[in-house]
Amino acid sequence: MTAPGPMAPGARPAEARDPIEDYAAALTGALRGPSRLKARMVEEIRDGLADTVAAHTGEGVPYPDAVRRAVREFGTADELVPGCQRELTIAQARHTGRVAALTVPFLAGCWFLTWTSGPGSGWPLRLLSVHLGCVAAAAALLAAVALTATGPLARRVPTPRRLPLAVAWSGTAAGVAMGIGALALLTAAAPAANWPLMAVAGALTAVSHAGVTASARACRHCARA
Repeated sequence: MTAPGPMAPGARPAEARDPIEDYAAALTGALRGPSRLKARMVEEIRDGLADTVAAHTGEGVPYPDAVRRAVREFGTADELVPGCQRELTIAQARHTGRVAALTVPFLAGCWFLTWTSGPGSGWPLRLLSVHLGCVAAAAALLAAVALTATGPLARRVPTPRRLPLAVAWSGTAAGVAMGIGALALLTAAAPAANWPLMAVAGALTAVSHAGVTASARACRHCARA
């Protein structure tokens, strides 16, 4: 059997794990946030690190040494995580704020319409849904403020550190109000004269509750990461 010859300076053992992929995997496992943005962020960092390693190996530096030099220039995965996580957290807060700001006002209008559409039984539950709509609308107002604070305004004024967590809990409050409101509307729809309208409003509220709650939960996880 022929003995293997010496490796080129820029080559790495075929069976060895690629430290660049390990670096990217460490970032992926540590970060929390919108999946597409996180994947794009990790890919950009991975490509940049790979290009730097290739530049060093092109100068004749052995691959392991080239990787170590590149990591020193980029920073370790642990050193990059805080900055990357903050960007992902703000992006998730903006997503949660956008979902709440666009969804809640429409649903609040539906809830109010069920109250003013005509007499019928179940008015205590209908009144409850209107009050819950006011709670959700207040949360949506805060979400809209958060969108402004994390958007163009953030270029001039630093984003408050606690703002993403505030958005997360506001979204949670809106989701809880929407969930109870959906249950109230669907319960009151059966004996009501305008039951089709109330049933549709309750169904829309239930669907929207799922979206807002999921986004708010993701925002809480990001804010705590």
